[in-house]
Amino acid sequence: KKSKGDPKTGQEEESHTCCGCRFPLLFALLQLGLGIAVTVLGFLMAGSSSSLLVRDTPYWAGIIVCVVSLVGFVMLCISYQPDEKTCVQFTVKLMYFLLSALGLVACVLAVAFAAHHYLQMTKFTCDTILESCQCKLDTADPLGRTFIYQDAADCGSLTSMLNLYLLLQMVLNLIAALVCLSACFVMWKHRYQVFYVGVRFYPLIATEGQQQKV
Repeated sequence: KKSKGDPKTGQEEESHTCCGCRFPLLFALLQLGLGIAVTVLGFLMAGSSSSLLVRDTPYWAGIIVCVVSLVGFVMLCISYQPDEKTCVQFTVKLMYFLLSALGLVACVLAVAFAAHHYLQMTKFTCDTILESCQCKLDTADPLGRTFIYQDAADCGSLTSMLNLYLLLQMVLNLIAALVCLSACFVMWKHRYQVFYVGVRFYPLIATEGQQQKV
């Protein structure tokens, strides 16, 4: 059994904690808050106009991030074992890593779709026709594509509201992507960095010390 003063035990406990708490806790809380915000905002966007595409209302990205946070909370409930000696602990950590990577991809896609839609809306010329907002990129082109936003009595208020929603989606999803990326990095570092340092660097240091003694 290892004593409390064993430096190796202290390193294991230190690598498992971050800022005084178990390291997934901070990421899980951030992911939960951001996921809920993105999901609620996505449903608000979908309610503002029934013609908006699913890619333009990225509640799906928020739901994925919320699922990732729930897996992080599950991981907190599992008693910690050094070197992942239990199958359940390894499975949950692997799921958290993979879902964080999936959340990263989803949030990046949501940012890209929102940015593309926002750039288009800055160039729109819109008119209200029969309780729908019809917008064109080039009014001089009779064959140009027309974007129709249903359930819009006022084009000005709708476009300004959608511009605000799209900006918020870009900011929130970008932050969520960074949080998921940080979670993946911390999980990788916690699992693998100690292995490479212990196997490759320590023997080299020991060899150099023996050469100096000779």
